[in-house]
Amino acid sequence: MITLEHAAIWTKDLERLKEYYCDFFGGTANTKYSNIAKGFSSYFLSFDGGARLEIMSMVGIEDNANDRSKEQYLGIIHLAFGVSSQEEVDAKAIELSNAGYPILSGPRKTGDGYYEFETLDPDNNRLEVTVKL
Repeated sequence: MITLEHAAIWTKDLERLKEYYCDFFGGTANTKYSNIAKGFSSYFLSFDGGARLEIMSMVGIEDNANDRSKEQYLGIIHLAFGVSSQEEVDAKAIELSNAGYPILSGPRKTGDGYYEFETLDPDNNRLEVTVKL
């Protein structure tokens, strides 16, 4: 059996990003790991469904190329968080919007059978919140 073990995100503000994913998406952080010699620190965030997200910080990492426009780029473009109902999608969109995070599209029904919206985290990483209809 092959599983996707985790995804990782670089950030300049490790604590801010940890709080965002824990507060808005129910992540649970492990103890912070630091390698002083490399100037590297990270947290692994675990989610109820079994997925994990590693957030990492290190001197010299370039800024994210994503912005608030509709532009897309090759490569990994977003993380998707699943919820169990359309009402939960709507509620999360309202919660994030009220907290000052942009809603880039949706909530909407997609042609492939989902209900979702797209937003940005504090570092402009694209996120979807989605439910299979």
